[in-house]
Amino acid sequence: MTKLIAYYKAPENKDEFEKKYFKEHLPLAKKMPGLVKCEIVRLKGLGGAEPRFFMQAEMYFENEDALNKAMGSEEGRAAAKNLMSFAKEYVSMCIGEIEE
Repeated sequence: MTKLIAYYKAPENKDEFEKKYFKEHLPLAKKMPGLVKCEIVRLKGLGGAEPRFFMQAEMYFENEDALNKAMGSEEGRAAAKNLMSFAKEYVSMCIGEIEE
């Protein structure tokens, strides 16, 4: 299994960011073909420390080929365009290979 992991730095206006993320971006992203599962994680620092990122998204696919096809699909391109319209300076992404 492969997952696309997106880490989000805290934006200046979290309420506005979350509104756009959950009302606009996430519904688009969930339409990507081959998506098995999607998890959104709100992060907290240990011991009261401020975490480097405030939110993390994980999108699971059967393998890297399925992820690449999803990203290149019409739905994937629409989700990416939407995300870059409001989160370009806050998001970092990577691909994870799950070992079980």
